[in-house]
Amino acid sequence: MSDTLDVSADETALATPFLATLVRLMRAEDSYGSWEKRSDAHLLKDFILTKEQRREIPIIGDPDPDVLWRIEKFYAAVGLAIEEKAGHIASPMMKMSHEGFGRVILTVGRLVVLSKSLRDVHRWGQENLTKLAEAGTKAVDEACEMIAKFPEVADW
Repeated sequence: MSDTLDVSADETALATPFLATLVRLMRAEDSYGSWEKRSDAHLLKDFILTKEQRREIPIIGDPDPDVLWRIEKFYAAVGLAIEEKAGHIASPMMKMSHEGFGRVILTVGRLVVLSKSLRDVHRWGQENLTKLAEAGTKAVDEACEMIAKFPEVADW
């Protein structure tokens, strides 16, 4: 019974504008068509890190390049979703140390619409597709609120 609920929740999450943007971005990166036959949920499975999986990862560790790539794609999708929702181009910038600590910012014009410290990125991921959609949607909504609050800086 819970598997049916999880499938339904995944379908609902995949229908959100943020996950649709993330999937579109991921598919755009597939220049050789190797992901063409994969479902959207399968395409996003590497963004999911359950509590059990997180416990298996050491607390201290260097981030894997694939994890860094996924984080970059997540925030690039946030930027694209901001552009779709607010009509402003949002540029993500990420600076990360080799130990997995850093910062990501998104700017619109001269306005910083998102500023987030990242730590322990080797353990980065969301528990399920619903949480992934919520995290992305929240980042987009907060950034759009900032644009609405300071439109003259965003239009600069």
